Amino acid sequence: MYNKYIGHRSFNLEPRSRFGKRSINGGGQLNTSIQNYQPNTDLLKDRIIIITGAGQGLGRAAALSYAAHGATVVLLGRKVPKLEQVYDEVVAHGWPQPIIFPIDFSTATDANYEEMAQAIKQQFGRLDGILNNAAMFSSPTPLANQTLEHWTQLLRTNLTAPFALTKACLSLLQQSPDASIIMTSETHGHTPAAYWGVFSIAKAGLEFLTQIWAQELEMHPNLRINALIPGPVASPQRAASHPGELKSSLPKPEDLMPQYLYLMGKDSAGVSGQIIDCVSNRS
Repeated sequence: MYNKYIGHRSFNLEPRSRFGKRSINGGGQLNTSIQNYQPNTDLLKDRIIIITGAGQGLGRAAALSYAAHGATVVLLGRKVPKLEQVYDEVVAHGWPQPIIFPIDFSTATDANYEEMAQAIKQQFGRLDGILNNAAMFSSPTPLANQTLEHWTQLLRTNLTAPFALTKACLSLLQQSPDASIIMTSETHGHTPAAYWGVFSIAKAGLEFLTQIWAQELEMHPNLRINALIPGPVASPQRAASHPGELKSSLPKPEDLMPQYLYLMGKDSAGVSGQIIDCVSNRS
């Protein structure tokens, strides 16, 4: 048994009880039918996996799905009540006890990321995966109306944070016999569109970051990194960007979990540097 929170003191919180799809790393080939992927129930048994933005939407669905398949999930986000709801749901199912690490990616520093990595090292001794999923979004706005403060905040959350978190945890990931990093991208980061401004640019940068890191990690066949573009999905972010859209017409976050499980588990070994559009994988 271990503490529910790690690294909470720095946050004044008290604990309670567009690219080719050819693989870069190892010549592995992408399973083009991963929407129908059926993992073993113990796919992620004994793995330690960080999930950012774990309190809602795709992050919440991934946290529950990974825990259901045996992983100990480290829940990262800034909205503690939502993280605690996910924590309680995991515990209620009898899955491995999760950990909460509250963090605000729009203001986090190198010291915060290093503190988290050290806490994981001390508590678990290793790390087997990261799902960089947290996102900050604002309503589509012309570039001429976007402020420097707005740009800085969204870039820090949507691009800088995935880089900083992955960098801080890289040595832990390299020690794992089979580690995976997943970046959640976005349609407007792959295909630019008017009014999506800094959010689109940050997500485009995330795809470049994925492929650059995949090339730099070629000498580590035990570690892979890929990006998923979920496409339209019934999430809080989608509700904010398309307020008039019928939620019932969209896939649920849970519908995308085969893709997220495939890339996090051992069956995707050798697949790295890929930008995968979930829409094109839907039947």
